[in-house]
Parts: sequence; C-alpha cells; structure tokens
Amino acid sequence: MQENDQVFDYIIIGAGTAGCLLANRLSADASKRVLLIEAGRKDDYHWIHIPVGYLYCIGNPRTDWLYSTEPDAGLNGRSLRYPRGKTLGGSSSINGMIYMRGQARDYDQWAQLTGDMSWNWDSALPFFKMHEDHYKGADAMHGARGTAPELMKNKADGYQQQLRHHNSGGEWRVEKQRLRWNLLDAFAEAAVEAGIPATDDFNRGNNEGVGYFEVNQKSGWRWNTAKAFLRPKCYGRPNFELWSSAQVCKLVITPQADGSQRCTGVEVWVGDERVTALSTRDSGHMGEVILCAGAIGSPQILQLSGIGPAALLQQHGIPVIQDLPGVGANLQDHLQIRSVYKVQSLPGEKAWGLSLNTMANTLLGKARIGLEYALRQTGPMSMAPSQLGAFTRSSPDQLYPNLEYHVQPLSLDAFGEPLHNFNAFTASVCNLNPSSRGSVNIKSARFEDAPAIAPNYLSTPEDRQVAADSLRVTRKIVGQSALAKYQPQEFKPGVQFQSDEDLARLAGDIATTIFHPVGTTKMGRDDDVMAVVDSHLKVRGIKGLRVVDAGVMPLITSGNTNSPTLMIAEKAAKWIQAGI
Repeated sequence: MQENDQVFDYIIIGAGTAGCLLANRLSADASKRVLLIEAGRKDDYHWIHIPVGYLYCIGNPRTDWLYSTEPDAGLNGRSLRYPRGKTLGGSSSINGMIYMRGQARDYDQWAQLTGDMSWNWDSALPFFKMHEDHYKGADAMHGARGTAPELMKNKADGYQQQLRHHNSGGEWRVEKQRLRWNLLDAFAEAAVEAGIPATDDFNRGNNEGVGYFEVNQKSGWRWNTAKAFLRPKCYGRPNFELWSSAQVCKLVITPQADGSQRCTGVEVWVGDERVTALSTRDSGHMGEVILCAGAIGSPQILQLSGIGPAALLQQHGIPVIQDLPGVGANLQDHLQIRSVYKVQSLPGEKAWGLSLNTMANTLLGKARIGLEYALRQTGPMSMAPSQLGAFTRSSPDQLYPNLEYHVQPLSLDAFGEPLHNFNAFTASVCNLNPSSRGSVNIKSARFEDAPAIAPNYLSTPEDRQVAADSLRVTRKIVGQSALAKYQPQEFKPGVQFQSDEDLARLAGDIATTIFHPVGTTKMGRDDDVMAVVDSHLKVRGIKGLRVVDAGVMPLITSGNTNSPTLMIAEKAAKWIQAGI
C-alpha cells in the first residue's frame, strides 16, 4: 500500500447504519477521498437478506460481535447476549427491520438538553424524509422515491395527491409486511377494546395506538443500509475506498502548534498488519475522522485512544489525552418483558396455522413455508421478528405513551431456543423511557478484548414500578373479549404472581434486551460535564473528530432506534459538508 493511498479527507469508522449513509453523502463530492472501515466482512451471507435470517445472524461470528452483558442485579444476576452487527450494514443487517421514528417529544427534549433547536421534531422531520422511500408515496410526513409514471400506476392510492407532494425522496425503503395472522388481528382488536386506538402509521410524531409495524424491506427481502447507500453509488466512485475485515485499534491524536489536540488518523488491523490511515495531508488541508462504531464500539475506541474517564484509562495504562468522564456512561436500552400465552384453535379451524409454533415444528410445515417464500417472498420467512406493535401508557398518570409492545404469533423459552410445541403468542412489552443508566468500559488496553457492558436494568424504583404495571396492562389486553375465542392462558410469567414486588422480580427473570443501546457518547451543552460531543457531534477537546451513531442520543427515543440513527447521520453529513 502506497503512502498516498492511505491519506483521505474523511475516514469513517464503522460501515453500519450511520456509516453507510455518511459514506454515500460525503463521497458524492468527487474532490474528497473517503475511506470507510468495517471490522466485519461484506454482507454476502445469504441469511442477511432473507428477513427471518436474523435467527441465523444473531449469535453468529460471521455477522455478530457476540457481546454479552455483565451479570446484572436487576436481572437477578443474569447475563444477556448483546447482539451488534459486524458486517456491512452493521445492525441494520441483523435487526428487526422495524421502521420507527419515536415521538416528537423525544427530539424536543434533545433540543432542550443540547440548547440547539435544530434537534427538535420540526427540524428533524425533513432529515427523516430526505432518505425515506415510503411505499405510500410522499406527503407532509413521509418522503418517497419514484418517477411520475411509477406513481401514476398507483391510482388506488390517490396518485394525484402523491404527485402534488412528490419529492426526490431517498434510498431507505419502507414497506408493509407481507403477511397477517388472525391471532394478531385478534390481539389488535383486544387492544382497542382496552382503550388503545387503532393506527396505520406510527411515524407522525405521536405513535400511540396499535397496528402492524412497517418494515425496512423491499419486495420481501431485508433492505439494509449497505444495499441502500453503498451498493447503488459508492462502489462506482473512484474517490471511495472500503476496507472490510479491518478493525480499528486506536485513533491517532496529534498535538497542534497552538496547544490543542487533533485526530489526524486511525491505526487499523488489516489482515496480519497494522496500517495507519491519515485524515490530514498537510497543515493547510485538514480532514475529519468520524466514529460510527455504535453505542458499544465508539466509546471503546475512544477509551483505547486515551479519550475518556481518566481513572479508567490510567487503570489500564493508557495515557490520558482528554479526560471525558461521559465516554461510556449514560448507557440506555429498552428491556422487553416477554409474556407468553397459550391459545386454542377455534372449532373447525386448523390448529396448524394458528401460530408459527405448530406451523414450523413439522417437516411439512417448514416445506410449505419455504415454498411460499421461494415463489412469492411472502409468509413466515418474510417475517420481521415482531409483526404487530402497540404504544400505550403503563398507568393513567403517564403524560405520554411510555410502553411499546412487540407481539409475535410464536413462543420459545429464549432467543435461539426451539419454538414451543403448543400454539401460543408472545406479547413483549418495554419501558420506552427507562431511568436506569449503565456503562460501557474497556477491560484492557487490547483492542481485541470486548468491553464490559453493564446496562443496570431495573435499577431504579421507577423502572421496577413500570415493569410491574406493564405486565398488568398486558393482562388487561389479553382479558378482552376479542381474544376470548382463543382461550388464552398465561404461561409466563404466571397468574400466581400479582404483587408489585413479585412482578418486578419476575420481570428480572424473563426480560431481555430488545437491542437498542444508546447514549454512551451523548451530546450536550458546554456546561454538561458528562457530554462527550457538542450539538454538532464534535468530540470535546479533540479537533477533527466526531461521533455519529446512536451513542450521541442524550435520551433514548420512544421506539426502535435504527431510523433515528439514520436521521442523525443525515444531519451530520450536511454539517460536515458545510464545514460546520
């Protein structure tokens, strides 16, 4: 590798959700050389692209970092598997594919916490629409791609209105799911009977309601960010370079003549050698290094590079370049409590198709499922992990919906375990706004060693109360008449558990992560000592370095976190291009 080949205007660390979008936007300027570094392999593993393939990607070293949490007191001493994508597309290659922005109040809170109104809902919405390609077409809340002739084919969808609002849209495809289940329809009816309104769009600023999730798929295939942002444009650009199977060891931080510190490159382990890529050609041409390694990877790389809590760095013999106590702190995640209900088929109804449990537990059933997907890309193999969603309140005292349900027509003891041999559904519920805070801290100075991930779930009285209340809300929904025909029987946690104390303890026994870690490099005001980046995502005290991923969220969004991460990257791309 020649020295000139290792000098770039922009170095992006992590080809995940944010990194792929940034690579697309920044390499559009042919005068800028862009390097995208990914520790995992290319996304050519077939199970990445078949929606149900997440079952074979999570826990697979081909596509997953294989993290685990530290034993957690809130989970009664349990450790959890903690999946994070390790391939092109990052976690968008292994996640649940749910398109969810959260609530308008989330972004208004970010604006208050950072003192920057450009983060509020009204300002964020255009950046969601900028890359969105919504199957219904463009309107005031959604963006869509396509030419006028394409839109005119969809007369049933009101193409005249689509044409009036049509914009250039974007690359991030959003579609309806390609299946329905009578059992899930009945759950939705029961939720309405319990006071939760029906909705056909969770993404208009207030997601309260019950309905089927929209998904990031295209014609029944997973639509990850590598397909959306890298494949169509980047690979053909001579100013774009991708290093895959290349793990960043540390950042290169160089003292400047004025006494400041600047990130001027990265040290990368490629194959069997350590290579340095530079983001500075000379004193008159300064580039940027952009960390997009996620809420686990980005704080780890910062700490390995001497940027983080001084005591932690000194403990591992790492020279302190910038004492930032917030690096690795403020970890937030959504903990889902999985209630399982056995059900009975209706008189005259085939038990085989009531839930996925019985459908997928026979050779004939598996053959039918495979054939349907092969012929039409529909059916269970096109399934997102969760199909039906609901947002509601854990108690009337809550001002906003603070619970999210992921409902599935299946059940199992734990992720990766076989399906039960009886018909059942699972109603997983999570606290959208947890007050518990955890941490991500290196265990050694070796880049190969995974960090200690300590979510501290259910560590506050508020979170334990919401956990208990949420299980009661689940019971209220299941107790409605719409589900009575299926004779639901509570299998987990069990009707014998009724008190707040019992339910909170049982939540610790049966709850698991829903894979939404955020906050470990949070943005904030100048006087917030725990803020790692400013409102333009620049790392405090280090020039030429930004973090652009879910770690910068000061508060977790009220829903799934993939799409908000894309919005963050879209805003960052504009700032970087403008030199802000």
